[in-house]
Amino acid sequence: MNTKRLLVIVGPTGSGKTDLSIRLAQHYGAPILSTDSRQFYRGMPIGTAQPDAEQLQAAEHHFIASHDIKDNLSCGAYAVQALSCLERLFATHDWVVAVGGSGLYVKALCEGMDDLPQADPALRAELSRRLKTEGVDALAAELQRLDPFYYEAVDRKNPARVVRALEVCLQTGRPYSEQRSGKRTPRPFGFVKVGIDLPREELYERIDRRVDRMLADGLEAEARALYPYRSLNALQTVGYREFFDYFEGRTSYEEAVALIKRNSRRYAKRQLTWFRRDGEIRWFSPWDDAAIIASVDSAVV
Repeated sequence: MNTKRLLVIVGPTGSGKTDLSIRLAQHYGAPILSTDSRQFYRGMPIGTAQPDAEQLQAAEHHFIASHDIKDNLSCGAYAVQALSCLERLFATHDWVVAVGGSGLYVKALCEGMDDLPQADPALRAELSRRLKTEGVDALAAELQRLDPFYYEAVDRKNPARVVRALEVCLQTGRPYSEQRSGKRTPRPFGFVKVGIDLPREELYERIDRRVDRMLADGLEAEARALYPYRSLNALQTVGYREFFDYFEGRTSYEEAVALIKRNSRRYAKRQLTWFRRDGEIRWFSPWDDAAIIASVDSAVV
């Protein structure tokens, strides 16, 4: 049995992952590694709900505001860097807590990347042209036809994710989702996956309240500061996209706020669709620390 153990905490946005991860990190004397694909970037603390100063003081954190927004940290690059970080952390700790809601990044960290085909330059150029002329919604509609399962899970407003999935479908003639279950790459640590489970109505209420807090904390000003970089992949994110449309006169402020709440709820639903497929995840209330610890201590993969 591996003596080094990774406690992986997943769940939808707004469900309480950060607070739970800190309490469990304190219990196990463990540092925290983020698996949130947006919290990696600097200059986005409000819109990505990065841990605040008090939370960062409560536990040692890694991959929080660690990269420039121009870096575009892919799943593969993240896995390489995160595994290197874990090697250093496991040299002095028996436990590390990994927390975040980005399913692809969690999968890359725990299992490795699937052996998908390299991008075909001609096809990528054609899809990029179509993205500019037709928009991401048109490409997402084609993805729905070719791979309805992945369509339900993907962030359909994220051009990079939509284009890559559609690219694989067109290049191979098979649904992208069927090609994402390759063999695991062995890891030099054991792991346990814990998921946060809340009644849907309660989760949506928490999301709405969190958006209100973000607005009070200055989300609009943060989005204005990031507006010059709006084409970057890091900013294809709920909370920023809606304000960018408001800045460009396509929506009112009130419409932008309503869309942020609606799109955050939809994102949470897609996250749950993704994580429900993983039979290794054990689901708990975010406040049931005792049951989580008992489960973690009794089962390390």
